[in-house]
Amino acid sequence: MEQETRTVKYDTELKVEAYSFKGIMQKFPNHFHDYYVIGFIESGERCLSCKNREYTIEPGDLLLFNPRDNHTCEQTDGRTLDYRCINVSPETMSKAAFEITGKEYLPYFAPPVVFHSELVPLLRELHMIIMEEERGFRKEEIFFFLLEQLIKEFSEEGIEPSLAEENRETRIICNFLEENYMKNITLDELSELTGLSKYYLLRSFTKQKGISPYRYLETIRIDRAKKLLEKGVLPIEAALQTGFADQSHFSNFFKKFIGLTLKQYMNIFTDTSIEK
Repeated sequence: MEQETRTVKYDTELKVEAYSFKGIMQKFPNHFHDYYVIGFIESGERCLSCKNREYTIEPGDLLLFNPRDNHTCEQTDGRTLDYRCINVSPETMSKAAFEITGKEYLPYFAPPVVFHSELVPLLRELHMIIMEEERGFRKEEIFFFLLEQLIKEFSEEGIEPSLAEENRETRIICNFLEENYMKNITLDELSELTGLSKYYLLRSFTKQKGISPYRYLETIRIDRAKKLLEKGVLPIEAALQTGFADQSHFSNFFKKFIGLTLKQYMNIFTDTSIEK
């Protein structure tokens, strides 16, 4: 079996993260991110579920996840996964959109998968340049050309469609979880807060968001913990501040959701790269 390798680098000029996973067998649970993910598969085949729809993805397919797009994926062919992606924060995307369109806004990419995309070679080149820490404006040139094509061909301007479909109770739950993620939250609290029975609450929320309330809470906690780690907060402190019972529990969840160990992720902000 191919040896597993996980490499991540942070580009201080573009202000983006680049991930490279090789020889991966891991199944990623249903989760979301607070940033855009633009990725592609180099080898292997996976079953991807995104926003309640399923896709079979393979080499040559382009992945486009908006912030808060819930998704999960697992292998289908028994082979390991070789995956590359670039993570773009909303702040960076907004500034790039302004450069490209003259309007500062957050584009919403409608398709999570673009099959056999002609843009994969351009993304692969940009990813390689970031990984090799190449300097010069060729990197920025490719970055802007890539985003220009993505925005023109696949984005919509305005509110994310799913937000318009959320009912009042779902919005109340989301707001409550995002404001109280560091606390021990119970289903009884959510039921009392919304006036819904526990079963109906779970069914309604999961149907609308494509992710269960507890998985939504876990994802919020991981995202907040990431931000603390980026600031140099120790893992034990980050765990306690974001509602995890202990560092061990936190470490297990972190690798399951992000695909990196705590040490690998923290080293991004010291060495700008880590490989293991």
